[in-house]
Amino acid sequence: MTYLDDFEFFGNTNKVHDFIDSLKSGNSLFSLVISYTETCEIPGITFAGADKDSIKFTPPADAEYLYYGYCKTIDQIPMTPDGKPTPALLTKTALESCSIPHIVINAGSKISPQLPFIQTGLSHGRNISIESAMSYSQVSQAVDYGRMVGRNLAFMTDCLIIGESIPGGTTTALAVLLGLGFKAKVSSSIPDNPIELKNEIVNLALGRLTSKDPFHVLSEVGDPMIAFVSGMLSSSSEITKVMLAGGTQMAAVLAFASKIGFNEQNTAIGTTSYISDDNTANFKSLVAEIADIPGISVNPGLVNSKFSGLKAFSQGFVKEGAGAGGSIIASMIKTGNDSNRFVTLAEKEYHRLFTSL
Repeated sequence: MTYLDDFEFFGNTNKVHDFIDSLKSGNSLFSLVISYTETCEIPGITFAGADKDSIKFTPPADAEYLYYGYCKTIDQIPMTPDGKPTPALLTKTALESCSIPHIVINAGSKISPQLPFIQTGLSHGRNISIESAMSYSQVSQAVDYGRMVGRNLAFMTDCLIIGESIPGGTTTALAVLLGLGFKAKVSSSIPDNPIELKNEIVNLALGRLTSKDPFHVLSEVGDPMIAFVSGMLSSSSEITKVMLAGGTQMAAVLAFASKIGFNEQNTAIGTTSYISDDNTANFKSLVAEIADIPGISVNPGLVNSKFSGLKAFSQGFVKEGAGAGGSIIASMIKTGNDSNRFVTLAEKEYHRLFTSL
C-alpha cells in the first residue's frame, strides 16, 4: 500500500499527476488565512469554538497553535463544545512531518494572533442574514490586497498551499456559490448539517441581490476570506503552482476567482475524504462545474485512531479546516507516508496536547 491508495482524484484527472510531480520535486509554502464573519454568531450554525463567546478566538488560536504547539489568546486549543480538537492539529502534524514552512495572514479576523503575521487591515465580515457582508469597495480592496500578497508569496515557492480559518464560512460560501449561479450543496462542521438553517440565512441574504456582478454578490453575501484568497489565487497561479487547501469555502474561492480570472493550468484543490464523501454536499461535481482543474481528496485514516477525538473527524465532526486536507496531501507526497503513518503521527500530537492541558 502507498499513499496513492489514500487519494481519490476528481475534476480534471489528466492534470493530477503533473501536480503531484511538482509537489514531490519542488519546495512548498503553506499560508493560513484567518478571517471572520459575524454570521458565525447565529446559534447552531457552527461548531468552531467551545461556545458563542469563544468563536472569535478560533482563527488566531489556530494560527498560534501551528507556530507554538499551544495558544496564547485562549487557554487551550480551539475545540468543539464537546472537546473535539481543531483540524489545525492535522495541519500541524502534516506540515511538521515534511518540514513545509508556513505563514499567517490576517484578512479580517476580529482578533489578531500573538505572533508575526501579515496584517492586511481588512475589516471582518458582517452577519449576512441581516445586512451586507461588506461594501463593494471593501471587496475590491480585499481582492487587490490578495493579489499583492499572492504575487509576492508565489515568487518564494514552487507550490503555494492556501488554507483558511473562518468560523461560519460554509454558510457564506453557500450564499456566494448560489449567488454566482452554481448548483451548490455544502458541508458543515456538524455531523447533522443544519441545512434548513443555512438555507434560511442564505435565502435572506440572496434576497438583497440586485445584480449578477460578482463583486456585488460577494459584498452582499460573502466574507473577506473569499475575496482575499481569490485575489491570492488570481496572481499567484500566474507564477507558480497553487493548491487551495479546503472544502466548501475553497469551492467558493474557486467560483469567485473564475469570475475575476486565474490560471487553471497551475491550480489544484485538495481536501479530506470527509468532505468529498459527504452526502449532504456535492463537492466533487461542484468543483468540476466551476473550473477545469484537478482535485485530490485524501482519507487520513482517522477512523482507525485509538483516540475518539481524532476518530470524530471521520464521523462527520469538523471534517476539514485550517488547510488540513491539502497539508496532509502535500506531506504524503513529500514523505511517502501513507495514512497509517499519518495516524501514528497525529496520535502522538494528540497525546502531547491532551497530557499537557
